Amino acid sequence: MSILLEPFAYGYMTNAMWVSALVGGVCAFLSSYLMLKGWSLIGDALSHSVVPGVAGAYMLGLPFALGAFLSGGLAAAAMLFLSDRSGLKVDVVIGLIFTSFFGLGLFMVSINPMAISVQTITMGNILAITPEDTLQLAIIGFVSLAVLLLKWKDLMVVFFDESHARSIGLRPGLLKAVFFVLLSACVVAAMQTVGAFLVIAMVVTPGATAYLLCDRFPRLIAVSVAIGTISSFTGAYLSYFLDGATGGIIVCLQTLIFLAVFVWAPKHGLLAARAKAAASLRKGKVAP
Repeated sequence: MSILLEPFAYGYMTNAMWVSALVGGVCAFLSSYLMLKGWSLIGDALSHSVVPGVAGAYMLGLPFALGAFLSGGLAAAAMLFLSDRSGLKVDVVIGLIFTSFFGLGLFMVSINPMAISVQTITMGNILAITPEDTLQLAIIGFVSLAVLLLKWKDLMVVFFDESHARSIGLRPGLLKAVFFVLLSACVVAAMQTVGAFLVIAMVVTPGATAYLLCDRFPRLIAVSVAIGTISSFTGAYLSYFLDGATGGIIVCLQTLIFLAVFVWAPKHGLLAARAKAAASLRKGKVAP
């Protein structure tokens, strides 16, 4: 029993577990809306779009989270502007912004290679964050969570039907901008937990898993947040015993949960679908 409680005896592990749980829960909350709108790849685009901001911040001696947030916010604004004004499909806009910002980031790193290690951006290291980073992540997490709890119904209406949202007095453009600001901030937070390459998992996998379990959106949000929070906490906890990368363990754990749900979900799982197909086939054979 004492071995199981051993991680809680170390401050850096306790810190990593609760910060991971907070970031994982908020990312999972946002994941529900990305699944609803079919914007899953936007999380991937933003996670790569923060690279030039991080590189620029290190070059100027500024907090890298500030540069990442500004770069992610600029990328989100560019995606909103192009998708609304250009007539291009969302996936085209995402691909354009993703490659442009990531290419700029690699160029900035290449001209000043000592300014920042690419591995710092891509892999993350939640076990080595400073008290200042912890405070920063806590502020991002709690503020984002508070805004989402206050505006989740308005965002749901906007993501379901913008015309209806406009007709009842909501401002879809402003609410989408708020959503992307929160998403950019949480991508920055998640980047320190799992790294830029794995951020996409934290903003997609919990929502995708909950989607297979729930038919109502409020319940989908609750299940998604539970999956994101518990898997992130457990992943950080297990990293102590497995002596592996915390981010990789968190993402692998979320993937295992998704695969289990994909197979055994009572309504939308693989086995349930096969059972329904077999029952339908038997019914067709019996019918006169």
